[in-house]
Amino acid sequence: MKRWLKPKSEPVHSEKQDWTQTIAKSQDFKKAFYDHPKTNIRFCLTFITTLVDDEIVQQGILSPLLEGEFQSIADLKKIVPLEDVQLCEDPSKIEDTLCQGYVLLSLETEEKRFAFIAAKKEKTRPVTSPEVEISVIGPKEAFVESMETNVNLIRKRLPIKELIVEEFTIGSLSKTKIAVLHIEGITNQENVNTVRQRLKGVEFDAITDSSYLVQLIADNSNSPFPQFLDTERPDRVAAVLAEGKVAICVDGSPSVLLTPTTIVNFFSAFEDYYLNWMIASFFRLLRVFAVAFSILVTPLYVAVLTYHYEIIPHDLLGTLISSRRIVPFPPVLEALFLELTIELLREAGARLPTKVGQTIGIVGGIVIGTASVEAGLTSNVLLILIALAALSSFTTPIYKMGNTIRILRFPFLFFAHLWGLLGIVFCFCILLTHLIRLTSLGRPFLEPFYPPRVSDLKDSLIRLPFIELAMRPQFLKTENPYRYSNKKVRRKKDIEE
Repeated sequence: MKRWLKPKSEPVHSEKQDWTQTIAKSQDFKKAFYDHPKTNIRFCLTFITTLVDDEIVQQGILSPLLEGEFQSIADLKKIVPLEDVQLCEDPSKIEDTLCQGYVLLSLETEEKRFAFIAAKKEKTRPVTSPEVEISVIGPKEAFVESMETNVNLIRKRLPIKELIVEEFTIGSLSKTKIAVLHIEGITNQENVNTVRQRLKGVEFDAITDSSYLVQLIADNSNSPFPQFLDTERPDRVAAVLAEGKVAICVDGSPSVLLTPTTIVNFFSAFEDYYLNWMIASFFRLLRVFAVAFSILVTPLYVAVLTYHYEIIPHDLLGTLISSRRIVPFPPVLEALFLELTIELLREAGARLPTKVGQTIGIVGGIVIGTASVEAGLTSNVLLILIALAALSSFTTPIYKMGNTIRILRFPFLFFAHLWGLLGIVFCFCILLTHLIRLTSLGRPFLEPFYPPRVSDLKDSLIRLPFIELAMRPQFLKTENPYRYSNKKVRRKKDIEE
């Protein structure tokens, strides 16, 4: 590889080089000067070594320049065998373009014109299987941290000209690229305009992941409920784009945001669409029951033992009394102790390496649970209920909604200790009021239950056969509400008939 030559004279455009005063302090900023062997024209290559590919610089830029003949900047497109060669006369664009992995080429004979040549170094991990939204049936591809790769995975599943990709740059420091995808002729343009307007209104210094963007453009950033569904599955993104939703890809993030969304979407695994509709409906109902059980079982235990012990059956009352006869704490402290212990184990298991985390979760749960019962700090009945509640919370297919479910147990527990069953009802009314007022991109979050839409109930808590899902979700207000002609499908018969 050639050694970069030291400058023999003052840099070209010395009167306009104020932008180099800061960037030149960095050790990976390089300026190399060369004299053409035939024409004796001096030219300069300016770039950031950590952002450009050395092979492209040497073989694709430097070698053709030294071997070919040119008299002006305009001749470079004929000599340099690279597609992305941009001629420019605006010095204000130099700094931003260099930071995007371009090489600046300037000639000593032309002070007002220069060229940008793309030589970006691409370092991304390969496409692997999903790690969060794992499924037994279906594709095994997941998004990566490269926005170009993610858009490619989506376009591969939707090879149509109507799939529109709009790019934005957000972040005064990070200059993060963001792509908004929608299908023209299907997606409601009001939703697209809303996303576009919110992205343009974002003022933040560094966007490093899609989670930053969610908190900046969500309808209600103070709500514990996620209003954007983030997924790592390209098949899910392709399916919801066909429904009429909008997808947002953030460069550097392995998750794609989907909007608008409803609460039902967070309890639906995309694997449900690969199963028979009866089996898929059973799994969805099971998840909803598991979430309700996870939130309410501990508050009900506290409320019943504190205020309403008369409703406990006599056969069960003896078991509860015997399990709590040596417990010195009231039910609420007993429940808080076990709930916090479970949360500590889950958090420790998530932060430790995979193999160690699994061991800590299993061994810690067994040891602490057994020791707390034998020491008389908790009852064995509550220990069983807490374990079942923790197990039920893992059935939520979307990780962020699972975190919300974990948090909701504590306010219910607090109100159950204050007012018993009345406190649970009061807390449920507060939660329901919040959900009714909550929106996602201006659309009701509780749809299709509020406002009630019968047509959208076909793909909510239960999923009917595909033959019954001829219409797209009504709350999206798509430009083309029909996915296919339901009448033609019903009239179609086999040859033997």
